[in-house]
Amino acid sequence: MRMNDFLGHFKQENMTLFTDYYELTMCASYFDNEHFDPATFDLFIRRLPEHRSYFLFAGLEDVLGYLENIKFTRAHLAYLKKQGFREDFLDYLAELRFTGDVWAVPEGTVTFPNEPLIRVTAPIIEAQLIETFLLNTVNLQTMIATKASRVVHAAKGKSVVEFGLRREHGIDAGMKVARSSYIAGCDGTSNVLAGLKYQIPVFGTMAHSFVMSYSKEIDAFRAFSKTFPNSSTLLIDTYNEIAGAEKAAKIAKELELKGFRLGGVRLDSGNLAQTSKQVREILNKEGLGYVKIFASGDLDEYRIDELLKDDAKIDAFGVGTKMGTSADHPYLDVIYKLCETTNDRGLFSPIMKLSQDKITLPGRKQVYRSKDKDGVYQKDTIALSEEVCKGDPLLIKVMEKGQITYDLPSLKEIRCITQDNLFKLPAQYKGLSNAPAYPVGLSLSLQDLIKTLTSQLMQEEIIYKP
Repeated sequence: MRMNDFLGHFKQENMTLFTDYYELTMCASYFDNEHFDPATFDLFIRRLPEHRSYFLFAGLEDVLGYLENIKFTRAHLAYLKKQGFREDFLDYLAELRFTGDVWAVPEGTVTFPNEPLIRVTAPIIEAQLIETFLLNTVNLQTMIATKASRVVHAAKGKSVVEFGLRREHGIDAGMKVARSSYIAGCDGTSNVLAGLKYQIPVFGTMAHSFVMSYSKEIDAFRAFSKTFPNSSTLLIDTYNEIAGAEKAAKIAKELELKGFRLGGVRLDSGNLAQTSKQVREILNKEGLGYVKIFASGDLDEYRIDELLKDDAKIDAFGVGTKMGTSADHPYLDVIYKLCETTNDRGLFSPIMKLSQDKITLPGRKQVYRSKDKDGVYQKDTIALSEEVCKGDPLLIKVMEKGQITYDLPSLKEIRCITQDNLFKLPAQYKGLSNAPAYPVGLSLSLQDLIKTLTSQLMQEEIIYKP
């Protein structure tokens, strides 16, 4: 499935200028100094946030769509001319298209620190220009997919709906949060546009304002259930949860007489564990065991875990702000670094960074994942791309000479890939806190290359004598 087919009626905005200014100044200097040779960059995440033990990679589809559609418009070039860029460089940009090769792990893959997620080999101006878009895209979507997978895990099979649109950081984030959360296992979203664009199930109940707009709570319930007789979820905590539950039970009985069923009741405040038990008792007493209890209100994986440990009688969760903004850690240490240049003889040459606490891994690399006889993940090995190591290679070729070569999976297929990955990840690595580190090693050849390059760079660059 190609990007333009997937977007359907939605016009794709030209995002070529979605970059940091210094990317363009570097590109201008590359051009001025006739530095056009190919180079390879790795996109990876340097370290895990606190309480995380894995990443769930997301955002590849948007990355590939962006790369395939890079084109500087007349308006772009006119703007850059005003910023002082030279005419010859702007003429070069006018013809620029992305012509590189890209390898990546599929969306929905469980990954770990320092493992290459995307590898780009292209003329250095092209490879440099795209850095900001790739980092921005992968940061948000991987961060949210990872957070949402933890919430879904904490819910232990109970339904989770993404409810965070009004608190998420802008329109684009609201759309991508809905998509990433669905990939991670949420059953749907409150975001109607995301439902249309991505074909994600949409869910909603009612607001307190709807209840308060009627003189009596029960009149609000009757009005809503009249409009949606077979799918109503009534918000029962506007005034008093127990009184609200009793009125909801009355509405459910009225609906039964008309051949309908009340869908559920929603709790949005208070002691959710205790109140849910009381509400469940009221509903069961009236023979309404089929009416679901839906809970929302500042929920995240930790709160859901506490509620279920308290034996809360909650059937489904609406999770908003804390998941949609990844409130406990709203960014990832995602990096895009040069790992290979072209030397004076026209051959690819590995390179690495030696900055303190920010050392990078040289050369083109592959990640191999070892599994036991049941397919359960055991360890990963980061190796040089030409090596053959034990395990399955994770990076696959997704773009060649600027054209997508990867048959993009549907969102449902990505969701299945995610579920399979999380199922094969051993339980101890899915703990909400104090999870052990998953074993990721370096191949002997990569270790040898690091030692050789470190020694060489120490002599040539650090102990420099003009």
